[in-house]
Formats: sequence, C-alpha cells, structure tokens
Amino acid sequence: MNEVMKTIKNRRSIRNYLPEQIKDEELETIIEAGIYAPTAHNDQPWHFTVIQNRELIDFINKESKELMKNSEYEWMRNIAKNDKIHLLHNAPTVFVVSGRKYAISPLVDCSAAIENMLLAAESLGIGSCWIGLVRSFFTKKDNIAKLDIPEGYEPYYAFTLGYKAINNVKAPERKRDVVNYIK
Repeated sequence: MNEVMKTIKNRRSIRNYLPEQIKDEELETIIEAGIYAPTAHNDQPWHFTVIQNRELIDFINKESKELMKNSEYEWMRNIAKNDKIHLLHNAPTVFVVSGRKYAISPLVDCSAAIENMLLAAESLGIGSCWIGLVRSFFTKKDNIAKLDIPEGYEPYYAFTLGYKAINNVKAPERKRDVVNYIK
C-alpha cells in the first residue's frame, strides 16, 4: 500500500499519552507539515501556538470545562461535570491553531494545516487528537491573552500530541456510498 494512504488509514484520535515530551526535531517536522498545507491564494493565514507548559494545559482544560457547564447541549454539560475527563487528554504538547482575521479562507486553510500536522505526527509514530471542545476557552479575551497569539489572529482549534500509551485501534468501516460521478 502507498505510504501516504497507509498513514491516512492508520491515524486515529489518540486520547492516552505517555508523559514523555516529544523530541524537538519531531516537533519541527510536524510544524513544517502544517506550513506546507494548501491555502487559498497562497495566503498562509495561520499561526501555531505550541504549549508544553503543564500548568497552562491544565488551566485550558479547567477553564474550558467551566465554560462548557453553560452550554446549550446536555452532552457538553455532562462532559464538563466529569472530573475524570481531561479535554486535552493530559498530552505533553498542545497546539492552538489561529487564523488571520479577514484572510480569504482562514478556517479552511488552518484546518488543512491541522490535518497535515496530524498525518505527519502519525508518520513519526506520534499520537494526536483534534480538539474542538476547547473552543469555549477562546470565547474569553483573558484566556486568549494567555496564549500570546499575534494581533489580528483568532484561535480556531487545538490538537494534542504525544507518544501513544496504547496501540492504534483499527479504523471503523467507512461509508462507501458517498460518491457520485458525472462524466
């Protein structure tokens, strides 16, 4: 099987990490993969905040869960109340990906960068998980200030990285009736 397809099919959301920090050279490779993502009009509207500070990671978890308690969604409120759930899975490294406001297509471009980085991580044997639940953290200006994001950018998503504490599980079967052809 083609190595790219193998990596795509092997990548799973990992929620259990070893405490060991990933190596700097691996981190740089993952960042480079993000920088080489496609963008509308080659705009490259992203900014990556790499967090390896345990206290800040735990604060993001705690503050996100506190804000989630007011969610309109019951399932989200239930997650927020569960003390056993760490939204960032106690990962040693967390990325926050921000997009430049008023760029042509920043959310899509940043999402492409995230996917590139998740695949690069998998190719290096590093686990990852795309985290949407911390978006509540980004609703408060004081929280955003703690991330030292450059002026003119807004945070969209986070993702976690770390060495896997468990082996990947097999991907669930995918729907195949999602294509139509016009020739």
